[in-house]
Amino acid sequence: MKKYDFDQVIDRKNTYSTQWDYIADRFGRNDILPFSISDTDFAVPDSVQEALKKRIEHPIYGYSRWNHDDYKDSIVYWFKTMNNVDINPEWIVYSPSVVFSISTFIRMLSKPNETVATFTPMYDAFYKVIESNQRNLAPVRLGSVQQDYQIDWDSLETVLSQEQTKIFLLTNPHNPTGKVFSQTELNRINDICKRNNVFLISDDIHKDIVYSQAQYTPITSITTENTVLCCSGSKTFNTPGLIGSYILVPDKTLREQFLVELKSKNALSSVSILGMYAQMASYSEDGLNYVNQLVAYTDKNMDLVKNFLVENLPDFKFTKPEATYLAWIDISKVDMSMKEIQDKMINVGKVGIMPGSTYGDSNYLRMNIACPKSKLEEGLKRLKNSFN
Repeated sequence: MKKYDFDQVIDRKNTYSTQWDYIADRFGRNDILPFSISDTDFAVPDSVQEALKKRIEHPIYGYSRWNHDDYKDSIVYWFKTMNNVDINPEWIVYSPSVVFSISTFIRMLSKPNETVATFTPMYDAFYKVIESNQRNLAPVRLGSVQQDYQIDWDSLETVLSQEQTKIFLLTNPHNPTGKVFSQTELNRINDICKRNNVFLISDDIHKDIVYSQAQYTPITSITTENTVLCCSGSKTFNTPGLIGSYILVPDKTLREQFLVELKSKNALSSVSILGMYAQMASYSEDGLNYVNQLVAYTDKNMDLVKNFLVENLPDFKFTKPEATYLAWIDISKVDMSMKEIQDKMINVGKVGIMPGSTYGDSNYLRMNIACPKSKLEEGLKRLKNSFN
């Protein structure tokens, strides 16, 4: 099996990269080192690059279908190999993105001014997709990192029991905290949803980056009623620019309703060709080898962050997450406002790390550590210099 070189530094500038070429959009200036948007600075697996090159050799990019065995069987293989879970291929439906899927199901399963509940802090796109669809947001606060991000079950029960609450939006593993919800927790969440007739949407896009202390369980292993699971290989294999995701929809009627939304209402009857090829090629034996090495590498990067902060910035508290390549750093003991901290990092240290307020908690920073070790070391050095 190939040994992947995640230490390789690849220049991403002048590729229209959101993270590298449009730094000023987030931080106000272009001369900083970014650790922001959640894509990686790693090359895709060989299997993906080879599949794309082969397809590009064919000079026609016409309308194409996703609804075939090659596409679906790769997803079935991946869940079985990675998670020892059997997926019915009939459940699988293509979607251009996970957020598109979530937005569509919110409109399908609730009405304007009804409520969507979710755990906070949360991925910032969730705020936008709920509010832009004229739904009310009902946040349920997770406990702090010191409390292992425990669920406030009383609050969850109270929120989901409200007549206006129609949907619970879960992200598992959780972004930004990196929490992996246990099978016991998922069972209890499902029980509360079922008892209150609340539909459960689970965003599992970070499912492959899980560290040894945790075990991922898809919601479809808990229940196949009143639930959908939205996912993609794009975060793991660094292919979001190719466009493509999939959904597990066990209910046939709901599946058919989604296809009407996809094809008839939004005219998305053709798959993104290169996105489809990338998805099939990544969910393979080579992709599995790549993920195993990737997880080991990002785990060491998490150790690097933890040890550096202990030695150099002791007021910055960090507990390694159970999953994701996002370091959720507690700055509540730093005697500065978030505005002052961001000013120091951007204008003194020239390092771009996302403010936790973007995700609903100004006591944290979110740092994407899916990058070569040398970049991370430089970023941490700049972080230290910001406060000297």
